[in-house]
Amino acid sequence: MVAKNTYSLVLAFFWGITALLSQNLIQNPSFEQYEACPARLGSFETDVVYWSTPTKGSTDYFNSCSTIMGTPENFNGTQPADFGKGYAGLYLYAPDDYREYIQVPLVQTLEKGKTYQVSFYVSLAERSDFAIKDFGVLFAKDKLDLNIKKELSKMHMYKIVGNTYNFMEIGTTNFYRDSRDWVVVSTRFVAKGVENYMIIGNFKNNAGTRKFKIKKGAKQGAYYYMDMVSLKPAQSTASIVTSSPETDLVAENYELDKIHIFKSVLFNFDEFKLLDSAKTDVKRIYNYLDANKSLQITVDGHTDNIGTSSYNQYLSDKRCSAVAQYLIELGLSEDRISWKGHGGIAPIASNETAEGRHKNRRVAFIISEKD
Repeated sequence: MVAKNTYSLVLAFFWGITALLSQNLIQNPSFEQYEACPARLGSFETDVVYWSTPTKGSTDYFNSCSTIMGTPENFNGTQPADFGKGYAGLYLYAPDDYREYIQVPLVQTLEKGKTYQVSFYVSLAERSDFAIKDFGVLFAKDKLDLNIKKELSKMHMYKIVGNTYNFMEIGTTNFYRDSRDWVVVSTRFVAKGVENYMIIGNFKNNAGTRKFKIKKGAKQGAYYYMDMVSLKPAQSTASIVTSSPETDLVAENYELDKIHIFKSVLFNFDEFKLLDSAKTDVKRIYNYLDANKSLQITVDGHTDNIGTSSYNQYLSDKRCSAVAQYLIELGLSEDRISWKGHGGIAPIASNETAEGRHKNRRVAFIISEKD
C-alpha cells in the first residue's frame, strides 16, 4: 500500500509539473535539450533542440556538459546556470553592426487580440565593455533565414514577401549592466493572430543603439548570456494600460493589517531608483488611499543576501524611502505614511538562485486604520 501511495504521489507531482510547463508556449525554454554537447563557438544553431538563428550571426551555446563551452567558466567570463545546465550567449552590440539572435517556433499560433507576457533572463558577460538599454522581440508568421551578419532591420524583414510581423522593444531607464546576477526582461503585448516564431536580439544598428561604455578603450561590444525564455497568456492587461489618478483601479480592496507586496516594485541589483513600471504600481496604492482617507500605510524595504548586513540595511532603507517619497509627491499626507528598511533578514524566496534573489529585492506594505 505504501509503494502504491508513493507511486501515486510521484505521478501526481509529474502531472503537476507537466501542466505548469505546458503554460509556456516556448519549447526548451532554458536550453536543456540538445542534439550535441557544445564543442565549439557558434554552435547554437545546430546543437539546441527547437531553437535556431535567423541570420548568419554565430550565437553560442554553453552547457556544463562541455569542457570547451562549459558553465560557469567560459571564454567570456563566469556565469552559473541558475535555470538548469545550459544557456545561450550572443552579441547584441559589436563593431561594424555585427549582431547575433535566437529564434524559436511557438507551440501554437497566438490568438488575435489576446494579451501575452514574454520574459527572459539576461546577464552581461564580464568581458563585455558595453552595456545596452533595450532588447528587441520580433514575432513572425514564417521562420526567418537571412544571409546577413549585421542587424536584422525592417528593410531585411519586409523584403520577404508574405511574412507578417509583430515587433516590440523592451527597455528600462537603466542599462542592463549586471554581470553577476540574472536580470529579468519582460513586457506584455497584444497578439495580431499571426505569430508563429519568436526572435530575440538587438534590431538596431550601432548608431541607433542606446549603449553605455563600461570600460576604457572599449572595442569588444555587449555580449549577453540569456536563459529561461517564457511566453504565456497574461492574466490581466492592466500593465499595458497607461495609468492615471483618474482611471486607475481605486475600487480594488486591500485587506487591512496584512502584508502586501508591490507587484512591479522590484529593483535591479544594487539599485534603489524607482522605475516607470514601479511608479504605475505605487499610483494604484495612492489612488486607493486617496479614496479612503481613514487609512494609513507602512512601507517595508527588503534586499537579497548579497553584501554586508550594514550595506543591505542602507539599501533597503533607500528602497522603501523611494516608494514613500513618491507617494508623498503624488499627494499623500506625510502623517499617513511610515517606512523602514529590513536589509536581507526576511527573504521570501531562496537566495541560492537569481530568480529567488530578484524576488527578495522587494518592497512590501501594510494598510491599516489611522491611529
